[in-house]
Amino acid sequence: MQLDDLWKFMEIDMEADRFETEMRQAPNRLKLLKQRNFLVEQQNNMKRIEVEVSDMTDRMEAVSDEAVRLEAALKKLTDELEANPPATHEEIQKQMAAAQKLADSLSRYEQELQKMRKDGETRDRQQKEIRVRAAKTKAEFDQLKQVYNGEFTRDSAKLNQLKARVEKEAAKIDPALLARYRAVKSHATPPMAKLNNDRCGVCNMSLPSVVLHQVRTGEKLVECDNCGRILYVPGEE
Repeated sequence: MQLDDLWKFMEIDMEADRFETEMRQAPNRLKLLKQRNFLVEQQNNMKRIEVEVSDMTDRMEAVSDEAVRLEAALKKLTDELEANPPATHEEIQKQMAAAQKLADSLSRYEQELQKMRKDGETRDRQQKEIRVRAAKTKAEFDQLKQVYNGEFTRDSAKLNQLKARVEKEAAKIDPALLARYRAVKSHATPPMAKLNNDRCGVCNMSLPSVVLHQVRTGEKLVECDNCGRILYVPGEE
């Protein structure tokens, strides 16, 4: 069996994986992602506010039109009352009730307009604050992106070298053995474990004597019953 070659392959494979993980967790990359997410969030906030302002503008126009209509109706009723005063108490009460109803409606619309104007001022202030924050973050993002691009170019070259070494070592391994290694790696990393005092060197599971014999003699590929890793002792062929 080619367990020595497989172990050497695993060491390089793990080194490449670790370096790729380090690249993904690079401080500048994480900071860029955070800034990018912030900028996207601010863009979404701006769009949301724009929709709210648009809806508010439409509502203000409708309310303004209705307020003008009510004001005109109230003036007309008032003028009619002055020109033709009601003859009876009942008619007076009726006309006064109609006038009060118009006045109450007009007051509600005016209050709504006042509230919407305040809300509009709040939205304007929010938009200005968002623009300031976004502009500052965008400037920082662009500056950091230049630095990170240099780091990424350098690290990508190193990663490509590591992956080339992985491929070179993989060519020495029997395809079936390599396939088994990758299957184990899908659920256990690292996928191989050395024997350590008759135990699995990773999960520390004590191994039966028959398993120890199979591993040491290289009769077949043996995996730990507990963690599933390929068991290995140096010097196996």
